[in-house]
Order: sequence, then structure tokens, then C-alpha cells
Amino acid sequence: MDVNDLSLSPDGKQIAFVASTTQPVNSYTQPDLWVVDVMANAKPRNLTATFDFDLGAGVFGDNAAPRGGGGNIPLWMPDGRSLIEVYGKEGKTILASFDVATGAPTDLTQGNQAVLRFRAPADVSKIVYTISAATRLNDLFALDRTTPNSEPVQLTKINEELFAHLNLTEPEGIWYQSFDGKRMQAWVQKPPGFDPAKKYPLILNIHGGPHAAYGHIFEHEFQWMAAKGYVVFYPNPRGSTTYGQDFGNVIQYHYPGDDYKDLMAGVDEVIRRGYIDEKKLGVTGGSGGGLLTNWVVGQTNRFAAAVAQRDIASWEHWWYTADFTLFQPTWFKAPPFDAQEDFKARSPLSYIKNVKTPLMFILGETDYRTPPGAGGEEMFRALKFRKIPTVMVRFPNESHELSRSGQPWHRVERLQSIVGWFDHWLMGVPKPEYEVAPQQEVPIRHDNIPGKQPTPH
Repeated sequence: MDVNDLSLSPDGKQIAFVASTTQPVNSYTQPDLWVVDVMANAKPRNLTATFDFDLGAGVFGDNAAPRGGGGNIPLWMPDGRSLIEVYGKEGKTILASFDVATGAPTDLTQGNQAVLRFRAPADVSKIVYTISAATRLNDLFALDRTTPNSEPVQLTKINEELFAHLNLTEPEGIWYQSFDGKRMQAWVQKPPGFDPAKKYPLILNIHGGPHAAYGHIFEHEFQWMAAKGYVVFYPNPRGSTTYGQDFGNVIQYHYPGDDYKDLMAGVDEVIRRGYIDEKKLGVTGGSGGGLLTNWVVGQTNRFAAAVAQRDIASWEHWWYTADFTLFQPTWFKAPPFDAQEDFKARSPLSYIKNVKTPLMFILGETDYRTPPGAGGEEMFRALKFRKIPTVMVRFPNESHELSRSGQPWHRVERLQSIVGWFDHWLMGVPKPEYEVAPQQEVPIRHDNIPGKQPTPH
């Protein structure tokens, strides 16, 4: 059992915590809310065993506190009869109360939003929490628990002045059916002044994880891309969280695979709406989304440009070099020295001969989660050799967290590089710095090789 966020009851007799069971070994195991009686030496009791959503977790955006900023712990009511915690459901993060005796949930917040952090005084007369939504960036709200059916009170409007000068757009939430009948949730971020009679370029943005979720939360990156004239499509394919245990774990031993089909079905759904220029499709993503970006361009040539961020090219090389590895059969049934063909079949590098899409790589030089040598560097060298337009942008002193908590100027440069690449290949904007693919093989000059004598010219 993977135990987190311990919380002692008011009478000191029970401990509540969020945990995922470690048996059986899954690619994804949904976290639950547990209680254990410390005085009776009893076994932990799962309050949410029949509640098929993610306790203590939810959707993520690019404007939360860094990962070291702390998190939530289950909050006991003074009488010890209920616990307050967040959970993720269908692209939302909801604050709820859970009955300690039965596990029955009662939602305390409503709407298309994400509750990020919550706290309360000792008497829990009020709960203060932060909310993020598509056009709201992390404001404080308070809920009075002493008055039945009271409405939340907004305490801050921190970005009101800034947002008054920006033309933010509300994304359209959609559901669509994939190849096998599974329903997928996604969002379509449209440019300001959107005209459905026009044709727009599309950027498919794939989240990482793979066990994570986009949703009703502020995404600066998507708003910025939309402001530049792009329709941004961001789906939650199978393997995403907030849709139940089976939906999250279905990709075990099949990643990447059917999730790629989910992504393509989503792109088809948006194209059917009539406002997308099919010749101007772009795809990007980071981490697991970088892996899938590499996979996409090896499976189809429908995209005119791609940007793979902190990606994986070779699963085998990643297994040996990442800052954690798969000592249990979570994604692969065996290590690479016993299952080399499986590792190879699911590695984007195996399909490098199929790639014709101009591809940019965004890498952090101190990224140990997806080391550059097992990802973008390999793809970059192979594409250079094949004379496919490619660029590698490496950020010094940046880790896997570049897009979320990297140095501000690096975050700005990262976005400028991504959109610059799409501007060039989708919109025809001149970018001389990207015209770096040789038209023919570059001859080797022996006078530039140490130990070789200069060749007469």
C-alpha cells in the first residue's frame, strides 16, 4: 500500500489517509480514502472502495504551485463522523465530505472548476480553498459550515485587473466516441473572435502521465496558443484519470497503443465541425505526451508539424537511464533484457523511417525523468540523418518541470519556440533559424577531423 497524507482524528483514536493498494500490480491504481483505528490495532478500512473516482487527486494545469509546495490532507470534522477531501471526476476536482461510517460522499463544491488546496480552523466552522477554472486563476473562496446550504464566498480577485486587459476564451467541452465505443472527454480552446465559417489551424495537445487529466482548470498555454490564432484540442484519452479505475488501467501493457486511436478519433471529431484546415494540423505534448507525439508522427503523416517535449524515443534506453525504473510489471511484463521485442514494438524510434513531419524537440538538460539521451537526442539524430526538418531546443539547468515551474524566462522561451515552429510550418511565417535541414548529404571534410591530413582543394 502506497500511503500518503496522514491525518489524526480529533480524539486521537483514528488516522485517515489517502492510499493506493500495491496488489495487484497495475499501471494505474486509483487512490482511495482510508481510516485505521490505532487503538484497536485493526486493519485499515477503505471508505471509498465502491466510489470509482480519484481521492486526493484531480486535474492539473500549468499554474499550480511547484510540486514541493505541499498538498492537502484529509480534514476531520470535530465530531469525527466525516472527513473532507478532494476527488477527481470527469475533468473536475471537487471538494467533498465523506461519512466515516459508510463512506457516502456529499459534494461541497459545484461547477466546472478545480479545487486545488483547502484548509480550515480547528472548529472547521469555515473551509477556505483555492479554485482554478478555465478563465479564473487560483482565487480564494470560503464556505461557512455553520449555516446549512450556504453559498461559497469569494475572498480574492487577484487577477481581475490583468484579466480585464486580456481576451480569454471559455473552452468548449465535448464528448466523443472512440473506435471501440468508449466515450472520451475533451476540450476545444478557440481563438478570440472565433468565426465558425472560417478555417483555422489545429494544435492537438497531449497530456503526460500517462495517468493524469486535463480539465476545467486554467491553462495559460492553451489560452496563449488560441490568442495566436490556433484552435487547441486537448483530450483525455484512455489511461487518463478521473474516469475510474478501469479507464485508467486499460492501457497496461498497451502504451502507447489504443490511446493513439482515441487521439485521432478526437481530431476527426473536431474536423467534422467544419472550421479546421486539415492541411494545418499540429501536435505537441510533454513527457508521456512527448512520447505520444513521437508515436503519432511515426504512425501517420496527417500532421504538418510536431513538437515533442521531454519525450521518450526508446523505452529500453529510458528503462536503463531514468530516475525511476519499472522493477514491477507496471507498463511492461518483463525488463528489456527479457522482453526486448515488446520494448522495441512500443518505442517511437522503431518507426523513425515513417516520419515525414517536421519535428522540434524541447529538452531540459537536467531532466532525469525522461533523460534527453533516451528521447529527443535520439530522434533528432535520426531525423537529421534522414534530412527531415528538425530542431532541438535544450534548456540549461531545467528539469522535467520546465513547463510548470521552470525559470520564468525559460518558460516564455519554450512557448515562443513551440508556437514559432507551428507558425512556420502551419502558417508559413518566415523563420530562417528553422531552415536548418540540408538538402543533400553534407560531405565530410577530413581536414576537420583530428589526426587526418588536410585534403587538397
